[in-house]
Amino acid sequence: MKLKLLFLLLSFFGILCTAFSQENSVSYKLIENLPYSDVYEGAKTDYMLERCKLDIYYPENKKDFATVVWFHGGGLTSGQKYIANELKNKGIAVVAVNYRLYPKVKCPVYIDDAAASVAWVFRNIEKYGGNRAKIFVSGHSAGGYLASMIGLDKSYLSKFGIDADSIAGLVPFSGHTITHMAVRDEMGIKREQPIVDKYAPLYHVRPDAPPLVLITGDRELEMLGRYEENAYMYRMMKVAGHQKTSLYELDGFDHGAMNGPANHILLKQIDQILKLKQN
Repeated sequence: MKLKLLFLLLSFFGILCTAFSQENSVSYKLIENLPYSDVYEGAKTDYMLERCKLDIYYPENKKDFATVVWFHGGGLTSGQKYIANELKNKGIAVVAVNYRLYPKVKCPVYIDDAAASVAWVFRNIEKYGGNRAKIFVSGHSAGGYLASMIGLDKSYLSKFGIDADSIAGLVPFSGHTITHMAVRDEMGIKREQPIVDKYAPLYHVRPDAPPLVLITGDRELEMLGRYEENAYMYRMMKVAGHQKTSLYELDGFDHGAMNGPANHILLKQIDQILKLKQN
């Protein structure tokens, strides 16, 4: 009996060691400043050639991996692409995207850029070993807004021949669900005056959207009622009949600080969504 128990324990330990060894044997490669402007037809401006670039970080000796397309924040007026440390060495690819910014461009150019970069990933990720059925779209603040817009308003991706419902999951971090404040700035509307028009994710609530995971910071510490916006989005998606919307509030974290811990939720949701798709 004792020998049998010892054998089982050794076997279990061997399985754990093998899994750990396999995970640690994965190597990662970073390719920077790949242009995605080629998905646009016609002439390219200098600013498009400067900003429409992305970095791809991926496991180079692994196949069939999931990919996160990541949009930086900055109010649609600033910011640079980056790959969060929390997402590195996790068996997934991360595609970090730059997009054109206001006031050099006006709405909806930056939304079109977000859609163009996602279309590029759908067209190219399999060249790097990824699976186009496992593409997630995420981002923080303005980046979260862009993720929601292109995932809920299907017209943006359809311009590039991609069905938004092919996205495996949308995971915006503290994104506007009303019309973005930069868009309101263009219209001469104060940031304290909320509106919901075609440039608001809330305007495009629908029951057949990809899984939607809304994450915000603490409602008392967030920017301009960002938690309440997302809570309303959560409720309206449920009312519309969407069965795969969830909402997380990170107590004690403000708008900027929530970014780090939210990445752990993102990773967990990728695993859960992919497991549900397999069943």
